[in-house]
Amino acid sequence: MLARALNLIYVDTGSMYRAVALGVINAAINPTDAAAVTHLAETLEIDLAGDPDSLRVFLNGSDVTELIRSEEVTRTSSIVSAIPGVRRAMVALQRQIGLRGAVLNGRDIGTVVFPDANFKFFLTASATERANRRYKEDITKNSEVSLAATLADMTERDLRDSTRADSPLKIASDAIVIDSSGMSIDEVFALMMATVTNGVS
Repeated sequence: MLARALNLIYVDTGSMYRAVALGVINAAINPTDAAAVTHLAETLEIDLAGDPDSLRVFLNGSDVTELIRSEEVTRTSSIVSAIPGVRRAMVALQRQIGLRGAVLNGRDIGTVVFPDANFKFFLTASATERANRRYKEDITKNSEVSLAATLADMTERDLRDSTRADSPLKIASDAIVIDSSGMSIDEVFALMMATVTNGVS
């Protein structure tokens, strides 16, 4: 919504790590084999195309937008995204895209990828609220998913991402923290747009 309103490119960096995970799965590589996964990440062709409302993800020329949302890819992406070599490869690509002017979404954008970004927002919410949101998304694709499992997976991912040695999940010192618990998407968007419009960073 921000990208559309500001006429900027939208980059969902998480989808890039998911594309790497899919590449790892397709190549039958052990996701914990850091050297092999890093080499693969450096050779994969990952691209993002489309407008903010219909962002498409391409892996080696093939549209994998739907494929990267599977549970297997989700689990694998959390593992491979913690590998330093993979993060370096994706950060280089993210910087290349972002320099054209963009709204980027990811867990290390404000601290590692673009530490000098004009505006940094750290969006958070209670674990229960976040799990409920993800569950509502996932249940439309997989009727066997449970709220308890979704919450457990999210908690595990948060712990792994916040304790990894390379680019851990943390709040940038100059980030604007927005706790969206109990807020609608429109309310969060209005708050962010007001900040950008008023030039407060």
